[in-house]
Amino acid sequence: MVLDGIVQTTEGDEFIYHEMLAHVPLFAHGSARRVLIVGGGDGGMLREVVRHREVERVVQVEVDAGVIETCREHLPNHSAGAFDDPRVEVVIADGARFVAETAERFDVVICDSTDPEGPGTALFGPAFYAGCRRSLAPGGVLVTQNGVAFLQPEVAGGTAPELARHFRDWHFYSAAVPTYVGGIMLFGWATEDASLRAVTVETLRERHVAAGIRTRYYNPEVHVASFALPEYVRELVGKA
Repeated sequence: MVLDGIVQTTEGDEFIYHEMLAHVPLFAHGSARRVLIVGGGDGGMLREVVRHREVERVVQVEVDAGVIETCREHLPNHSAGAFDDPRVEVVIADGARFVAETAERFDVVICDSTDPEGPGTALFGPAFYAGCRRSLAPGGVLVTQNGVAFLQPEVAGGTAPELARHFRDWHFYSAAVPTYVGGIMLFGWATEDASLRAVTVETLRERHVAAGIRTRYYNPEVHVASFALPEYVRELVGKA
């Protein structure tokens, strides 16, 4: 799928991106009941989230209904029926406005955004991160898409101070997704509960086995290792 001339997702390697952005926060939290997905119109993120049986409600906020319709028709394996799950509510709206106004509170907020260009710009601004903070339930966690570190340093470099401003514990984790060339892709991590980033690999293994979710990229060892960042990335985001 291409939007505005930029490749957004491919069937070949989408599982890497979607598994890492969904399962890392959900397994770290361990008991998430309410999940908010901002963006993610292709349905891949929704597919991975609803695989968690303990999740009772998922709200997906997508600004462009056409993306959902197109992907359901032409990329049906991305969503794999997830849009029909009774736990799911799809809201066609601006994500930044939604997090600023919603009365709901979520255990996990996943920002599956495009790059910070055009309509996607609002999902990288100070107001959006403030809105995400207010929409999180106690002990909740926010994760975000933050581009390829080597070729798009301004994305994570701009996000880092905003996460630091609004959250007690913040960091980045990574995965290499072949479609997004240039090295590792970064994902933002932000929460008030620092213990979520310190969940042991043993606990993650227990949760992964209990969930019965078969993954192609994610596993507990990768989960823990993904938070170890190369030195140039640590310097970029102020973690050196």
